[in-house]
Order: sequence, then structure tokens, then C-alpha cells
Amino acid sequence: WYEYKQNNPDGYQYSYFCELYQKWRKSLSISMRQEHLAGEKAFIDYAGQTVPIFNPDTGKVDFEAQIFIATLGASNYTYAEATASQKLPDWIKSHIRALEFFGGVPQILVPDNLKSGVTHPCLYEPDLNPTYLDMANHYGTAVIPARPRKPKDKAKVESAVLIFERWILAALRNHRFYSLAELNQAIALKLPMFNQRPLQKMKVSRQHLFETVDKPALAQLPAYRYEYAQWKKATVNIDYHIEVDRHYYSVPHQLRGKKLDVSMTATTIAVFHKSRRVASHKRSYRKYRHTTLPEHMPKAHQKHLKWTPSRIVNWAGKTGPCTQQLITEILQRRPHPEQGFRSCLGVMRLGKRYTPRRLEKACERAVAIGAYTFKNVESILKNGLDRQNFLPPAKNRSVVHPNIRGSQYYHQKEEH
Repeated sequence: WYEYKQNNPDGYQYSYFCELYQKWRKSLSISMRQEHLAGEKAFIDYAGQTVPIFNPDTGKVDFEAQIFIATLGASNYTYAEATASQKLPDWIKSHIRALEFFGGVPQILVPDNLKSGVTHPCLYEPDLNPTYLDMANHYGTAVIPARPRKPKDKAKVESAVLIFERWILAALRNHRFYSLAELNQAIALKLPMFNQRPLQKMKVSRQHLFETVDKPALAQLPAYRYEYAQWKKATVNIDYHIEVDRHYYSVPHQLRGKKLDVSMTATTIAVFHKSRRVASHKRSYRKYRHTTLPEHMPKAHQKHLKWTPSRIVNWAGKTGPCTQQLITEILQRRPHPEQGFRSCLGVMRLGKRYTPRRLEKACERAVAIGAYTFKNVESILKNGLDRQNFLPPAKNRSVVHPNIRGSQYYHQKEEH
């Protein structure tokens, strides 16, 4: 109004100017014309109309098939298929088949705010389902959902859905389908006709526009198709492992106590921290077992991992044969050799405290009396017994004493 009065000093006063402005404003129906660049966007939606799938035995409806539709923005080239549901596995697999049908990848996917794709709809920053985001990352495309309650954001696919329902689903309305495969076969036969029909205003077909406009601008498909993944949150335990289906996988030890995102496919476990992959493992289905990568361990644990029974025995042999024999006995007397590692390392460290020569003498005495423990060897050294003369006990030496009856005594009792 101020600018208006500058140019029209005798014009309307402020209140009347505002009244006229409001009337004029209400008479407008503003819609922004969307310009669709080649290969830029694919619009994704489900048709409102479903198709019944009948049970061949009972003749009753088993379920209502959902119709997935994807349309490229510049050419209106359309892909459609029937799925059992709108749940995440079907949603992801339909996207994969749509991109393979197009033979390339658009820069942006524009879905509706379906729960399978968008976890929390928001006008400004919608939260995407992690699996959907992972699939988009695999194909090198972005996901920008349509704004909630803004159908014009995806007018292309809304129009495609309407035309698809009229030209394909209407033509199949009198058919009975007994499986998804049968319905998809019928759709696949009619889809080329749908894409080859001339558009009323442009007088060219979707197929022609696709070949000349969209297809050359699409990015290449990756070398391998996306493998469907499930996601979960997992907290890193104190032993720097996470649990997936009762199997334990290592992550970098610095992440102990952190809550991480875990992607699970049939063959792979991938772990992410703040959207960055921090670990990847081949999936194992063995319950209560561990899959551990050495690089995830603290350095102290890595050094321990390098120890093997044969290495410890060879190391002990450098001190002397008796030390080697004692170490061998310690390892062999445990259900698992690794359970004796600490005792063996303790024995070997005594050589630094008391000299290797004294350790060898102490091990000689320990082996002779069958004292195969770290504490026995330590006690021998601590009390200086290794420096005393030692007569190993004779094996099978008989003891004569009037109170000892001997084995013959019991044979005589049995005869009487």
C-alpha cells in the first residue's frame, strides 16, 4: 500500500486497499508448474484400486493384491506390478524391479509417505526407513518424499495411477486371478500397450519420450542388484561384540556401550555408527558363537591372540627341556589348551624374576613330583628349593614295614 500511495497520492486508503487486496487474493488458485528434467525423478505410489486373488480350491478371495506404480517425470514412462502387500519387503523388491525395467537409475525417488518408505512424515525433514535409505544408497539415488497431504507434489504418478486404472485394471476387471504370477503376467502384457499409446496433448507416446529423453539421462544400474536387508539397533557389549540372532559379532572396541545400526541380509551383517559402516561380517547361523576380527581388538588382546600352544611350548624349550615338559603338561591337562595360557605365561615370567637357570631347576623338581601348576613352581623358587640337592622319588619302590600288609595279604583273606 505504501508503494501504491507513492505512485497514486489520491488512491485508496489503507483499510480499503487491504479489503480489495484480500478479495483479489481469494480469487486466485495458485499452482506452480513443475518442470521435470530428463532422468531426474521417478514418482512412486500404489493404486487405490486393488485386485482380488482367489483361492483355486475354495473359490474365495485369498487377499487383495496391491498395484505398485512408478512413473518417470519427464517422459511419463510407467512401470506397474502386483504385490501381496505394501509392506517393506514388497516395497523394496518392487523398486528394484522398477529400476531394472527402466534400465537405469533416476537422480531422485519421490514416494508417498507410506510407512514402508517414510518412518516419520515431516514437512521439513522426514525420517526414511533405514532399509529404504540403504537401497537408495546402493543405487546411488536420493529419496525426497512428497509433502504430507500435498498430492500435487507427485501429480505425475497420481495421473499415471488414474490412467492405469482406466486402461489396464478396468480391462482386467472381469478376469479371475488365482495367483500373483498370473496377475503380473496379465499386467506385463498390457503395460507395453499403455506406454505406447500417444499422449493426447503431445501426440507422442511415453515409450518414445522415454527412449529420447529419460533413458539417455538415467544413471547406470550397479553391477549387482540390492539384497534386501532387515535392520535393528544393537548395543555394543563390554567385550566389543553385538548380538544378532544369538550369534555375536565384533565391532571396533572403541564403540563399547554405543548403540549401533545393524543391517542383516541372508549372507552379510553390516554395522553402522552415525551412518558410517564400522564393521562387516559374513553372517553365521551358529547359536552362541563369536565372529571376531583381530583389528577390532585392543592391542593387548591382539597380542594374546597371537599365542598358540605350539608357540608357547617352543618358547619354553629355549629355557630348557624341563621347562618345556612342564609347559606341555599344563596345556595337555586342560580341556582346552587356551585355558592354560595364563599359567604358562606366569611360569615363563618367573624366568625374568629368578633367571632362566633357576627356572629350569625349579621345573625339573616340579615335573619330578608331578606339580604342574604355576603356584608350585613359584613356591619352589620363592623357598629356594631349586638350589637344594634333590633326589627324584624312585618309581615302583617297595616299602618294608611291619604294619604294611601288602597285596598278598588280601589274596589270602579271599581264599579263607
